[in-house]
Amino acid sequence: EKMDIDIKPEPLQPHWYECYVQPCVAELLGSTLFIFIGCLSVVEDVEGTGRLQPALAHGLALGLTIAILGGI
Repeated sequence: EKMDIDIKPEPLQPHWYECYVQPCVAELLGSTLFIFIGCLSVVEDVEGTGRLQPALAHGLALGLTIAILGGI
């Protein structure tokens, strides 16, 4: 006699670290990178770049932050 029992494991709950600490650390690192690179882009203002240099620096910093920390 063959017993066919379908045992479905309960889905694993994420660890408290993944729910609370990891997003906060990612937000802190992302904001720090964004602000740091943005401030550094205007420290040495080259003539002729105008608003383009800080805008590009902030855009690249935001893209980099999303690419690195977007999965969290």
